[in-house]
Amino acid sequence: MEFKLSEIGQIAIAVSDVSVALPFYRDVLGLDFLFSPSSTLAFLSAGTIRIMLSTPQGAGAVGGNSTLYFKVSNLSTIFSAIVSRGAKCEREPQMAAKLPDHELWIGFLRDPDGNLIGVMEEKR
Repeated sequence: MEFKLSEIGQIAIAVSDVSVALPFYRDVLGLDFLFSPSSTLAFLSAGTIRIMLSTPQGAGAVGGNSTLYFKVSNLSTIFSAIVSRGAKCEREPQMAAKLPDHELWIGFLRDPDGNLIGVMEEKR
């Protein structure tokens, strides 16, 4: 059987305490809260992708996740707003690459457990 994976449905983020991480992802980053079936799990929506906050359940290490990159328009304004809501600034937005049809700008933040979050804009 031949097949090809083509869409991300959910990304899991290992956190030390869901009750601390949830307000960050919901209130600071502005993701839509979906549901929380237990004190160790919470689900949010980032557009069409579901984000799962979970304490380590045999896999994943707190603060050692892959980097999430969120696309935005008006990066400098959004980045400043996120920092003013309490996110830790890891690196101010700067141009990461000049491509033929746009510039890629990225800034980095940290969540309460130290997970790295990228906020990016493709400026045309």
